[in-house]
Amino acid sequence: MTGQLEGKRGLIMGVANERSIAWGIAKAMAEAGAELAFTYQGEAFGKRLEPLAASVGSDFMVDVDVTDDASLDAAFEQLGARWPTIDFLVHAIAFSDKSELQGRILNTSRANFKNSLDISAYSFIDVARRAHPLMVENGGTLLTLTYMGSTRVTPSYNVMGVAKAALEASVRYLANDLGPEAIRVNAISPGPMKTLAGAAIGGARKTYKHTDQNAPLRSNATLEAVGGTAVYLASDAGACTTGEIVRVDGGFHVLGMPQYEHL
Repeated sequence: MTGQLEGKRGLIMGVANERSIAWGIAKAMAEAGAELAFTYQGEAFGKRLEPLAASVGSDFMVDVDVTDDASLDAAFEQLGARWPTIDFLVHAIAFSDKSELQGRILNTSRANFKNSLDISAYSFIDVARRAHPLMVENGGTLLTLTYMGSTRVTPSYNVMGVAKAALEASVRYLANDLGPEAIRVNAISPGPMKTLAGAAIGGARKTYKHTDQNAPLRSNATLEAVGGTAVYLASDAGACTTGEIVRVDGGFHVLGMPQYEHL
């Protein structure tokens, strides 16, 4: 993939540590020649991010709270002052109260429902609106991350499944809105991965093992595979791909039941 993103630059939102899906994407994009900027939330995440950003030659990091309009405005003002245009943006942000991912969705509180949808779905629209002026001149790519719990019931995913369904619908509507300006909007849907966010899901180890054993490729997604998919979508090779939910899950989504040996 060397050189596929040469001359392109973009913003990565949501790197928590070196095992984050967002970091897998950032690393692949940097290796493909892209120039990167990063956001983080809070001092602790900033300290984790700083050496990672430096390792891919980036010195642009900004603290952002996606639930705060002033914070987002300030971040994109700084970004626009540094780069008058960007070519891509990666949104890898989601949150729900861990305690409410257990049990039944019937018991989801109004407060957590609103917060989960705000951070996990609405923030993508909010970010897209602010990225739009930086892409309208030359076009660009908006990417987000989803999971099959959006369309298929997944134990201990609950309100996050609802949030991801809203996020995926947002991808389609944004793709239609922004297509005339050559701005592509897509989501990548990996299978279960051993990340900080994934560890918050109840039964994560069993889920990871189940998909690893039963996916047609007998493998879960890797950071490298997700990163490579992101590079393709942000590159000129992805020029005619928009409004898609691109699955990178070893083919698990095609199954109707487990493999015979695991029934």
